[in-house]
Amino acid sequence: MSRQHMTEDQVVTFCLGLPGAREDYKWGGVRVFSVAGNKMFAVLDLAGAGLSFKVADDIFLGYCDRPGVRPAPYLARAKWISMAPPYPMGRDELCDLLQRSHQLVVKRLPKRLQVGLVM
Repeated sequence: MSRQHMTEDQVVTFCLGLPGAREDYKWGGVRVFSVAGNKMFAVLDLAGAGLSFKVADDIFLGYCDRPGVRPAPYLARAKWISMAPPYPMGRDELCDLLQRSHQLVVKRLPKRLQVGLVM
C-alpha cells in the first residue's frame, strides 16, 4: 500500500473520475462532489481546512480514533469523517475510502438511477 499522500488536486481528479461524479461550489467556498444531481459523497474546503466524506457505519468510530481524522462537522451523524491536509493516510487508502463513499451513496439511490454508477 502506498504511503504517498495525495494533494488536493489529486483528490479532485480522483473524485471526478468516479462514475457519474460532478462538482459544484457551495456554501461560500466548498467544493462538493456528488452523484445523481445532488447526492454528496465528498466535500473539499477551498480554504484548505479539509476533506470530508462518508464512511460505512461499522468503520466510522475506528477512523475517528485515528490521529488526524475526526467526525465531520454537521455530517458526523451521517457517518462522515474529516481530515486536514496533508491527509493522514496514504494514496491507496484514501482512494479506496473515496470510492467506497461514492458507492455508499450510489447504493442508496433508486435502482433506475444506479445504472452505470455501480462499480
